[in-house]
Amino acid sequence: MEHIVGDLISMLKEVSASEPLILSMAFGFGLIVLESIIPVLPLALFIALNMILFGNLPGFFLSWVATICGCILSYSICKYGLGNKFYGYLKNHPKIDAILVKIKKITFSKLVVIMAIPFTPAFSINIGAGLSKMDFKKFFFALLIAKLSIVYFWGFVGTTLLESLTDITVLAKLGFIVIIAFVLSKIVLKKFHFE
Repeated sequence: MEHIVGDLISMLKEVSASEPLILSMAFGFGLIVLESIIPVLPLALFIALNMILFGNLPGFFLSWVATICGCILSYSICKYGLGNKFYGYLKNHPKIDAILVKIKKITFSKLVVIMAIPFTPAFSINIGAGLSKMDFKKFFFALLIAKLSIVYFWGFVGTTLLESLTDITVLAKLGFIVIIAFVLSKIVLKKFHFE
């Protein structure tokens, strides 16, 4: 299996090298944006490939910007595209309306921590934030902070979840990054007064 993966990565590097760099990076960017809209696609694989093909720092930055753009796109589709249709449906379902009110009122720090945990389904957060009509600035700054840990986790940790969970140093680093995300959220909260 390791041999097959190695051959596949070598082949992808050759294809990437034969195309203009901007086209290869646009493809890597597009895959991550698409994953934000179609959650069954493997984000971990796309981030790991970007970092393998373009290098750690450029791959990290490309993946971070792409996942933020994808989440904003997903949020916008739900807030502006589906939101108006969905609110007509809510009139008959007060329980759903109550859930959306709770989502909208979630504190900035809690939102950052929820988004920063790699196993939280980002697609459902984007949908909930969009349908609840959460303030865009609050959503955006939470994304900027939280997605750093997601991209780090899936990019630097490795390509398989099992490897990540068996390496205590990786889990310690992830915990440290979540704590940093929480502290940054408190600083941003103080500056922009989201609550």
